Amino acid sequence: MCGIIAVARRTSERTPPESGVVLGLVQGTADLVTSCKIGRDGRGPLDTVAARLTEADALLRGTPGVRALLADGALVAGLEAALSELAGAIAALDGRLDEVLADRPTAEQEEIASSLVAVRDGAWAIGRDRLRTARAVTGLAGLGATSAAVESMTSVQLALSALDRLEVRGRDSAGISILVSGHDLDLDAPDVAAALVARGDDPTYGSGSVRAANGCLSFVYKAAAEIGELGDNSADLRSAIAGDGLLARAIAADGSEALVLGHTRWASVGIISQANAHPVNSDEEEALATPFVNAALNGDIDNFADLKAEAGLRIATEITTDAKVIPTLVSRALAADGPAGATPSETAATPAPAPDGGGSAATAAIAEAFRRTVTRFDGSVAIAASVADDPQTLLLALRGSGQALYVGLADDLFLVASEPYGVVEECTTYLRMDGETAADPADPAGSRGQVVVLDARRAGSIEGVRRLSYAGADLPVTPDDLARAEVTTRDIDRGDNPHFLLKEISESPWSFRKTLRGKITTGADGALEARLGPETLPDATRKG
Repeated sequence: MCGIIAVARRTSERTPPESGVVLGLVQGTADLVTSCKIGRDGRGPLDTVAARLTEADALLRGTPGVRALLADGALVAGLEAALSELAGAIAALDGRLDEVLADRPTAEQEEIASSLVAVRDGAWAIGRDRLRTARAVTGLAGLGATSAAVESMTSVQLALSALDRLEVRGRDSAGISILVSGHDLDLDAPDVAAALVARGDDPTYGSGSVRAANGCLSFVYKAAAEIGELGDNSADLRSAIAGDGLLARAIAADGSEALVLGHTRWASVGIISQANAHPVNSDEEEALATPFVNAALNGDIDNFADLKAEAGLRIATEITTDAKVIPTLVSRALAADGPAGATPSETAATPAPAPDGGGSAATAAIAEAFRRTVTRFDGSVAIAASVADDPQTLLLALRGSGQALYVGLADDLFLVASEPYGVVEECTTYLRMDGETAADPADPAGSRGQVVVLDARRAGSIEGVRRLSYAGADLPVTPDDLARAEVTTRDIDRGDNPHFLLKEISESPWSFRKTLRGKITTGADGALEARLGPETLPDATRKG
């Protein structure tokens, strides 16, 4: 299975929210929940609370919200106190909800239950997403971090958080690459040069490795273990990132930006090891003057051995994953007049930048080299890649029915994941890539699959998304292509349970009770009856 996560953002121009406004929305919500009593309007107060929490959550999303929380300890304390009061009020309402719902029509009971779900979701988003993110960014960037460092580490935190959720797809190894551009480090300074030498000589691109390329610095962190628990890998990655002084210096500069690519692996081709953990890069044993590329793969490249032999790739013997052919072949294609194996006519057919996204002619050329390369891979694959020559571009490819990629859109942000639940912490809408449908009925095999090029300079907007078929035809993205997320991080949280199965087992009695709440009545003969029918709204028992 495996899981891909990637984060591309642009520096936010939104002003951080005022503390008083945010607190004013959350404080007092407990009293409104408490006002839900027998014989009174139960839905109105809950809808008001849900709307206020949703507005506060929206203000606290993104790096402006993170900066507001980092800058004002009183805001954090006030939110924690208000949310604690609200949790108590919700618990009290739960204890008397059967009474509140007594003798109300089934449809009204379901509406009230649905409104209560929205309240729980809003409180969870603020307490467990926004406040948690701010605390985690502090742990990664340290107190007093620059605005640029906060931007970068917020991206890293989103990636680590998503990796935690994606580990159910595979957890024998995990990795994150951080491609930093716009830094102000003097790479010739003795201490920096020494660090680059010490951390640049590992041919397997092991954890802590750094590469300097085209003015960028690429940092990679990896963990691999055959035995372990969910969350272990991301904890190891987090610790390594937080303790990396060179990374901290690189992202501190005004104007620095970070493109983040992460992966959690279920080994299929290649043993479980750091050398085989993704992301992998374009390094070969014999140094070549080719662009630096990072890449991650879900699925299998069935013909990777043939491609490796055909191209004469010089790969370190410790690296046996099929994913390694991706960055090496893309890098070689970028270094050539055209992609490896392309005919002169194919090279001449390279399209110009699309008007609805894709960036400059250089970006379009990189995207075309990437597209031509991925079309050579046999098998069902999902691929994400970054190129140091264009550090604000994220390249995605999907082909076959066995994999998936979702591009979440939020203010100033693209968040990519292998599952919708990987993007919902920050994004309410997403684009689902289609790896199966042929774009051209006349060429069903060649046009099946999609390539997406994300421009971080226009992150969060449809204009920053360029979509192509595998055959190279532009597939413009419209608002109608975007889906709205129907789950939240509360739906997919396993709590203190080590596995989701234990969570489902332990919560099943409460879930069953929710389903039957308000539907058990006394029939004409005095026997209990369950009122279950088409009038029951399906969303009402989604969660409690």
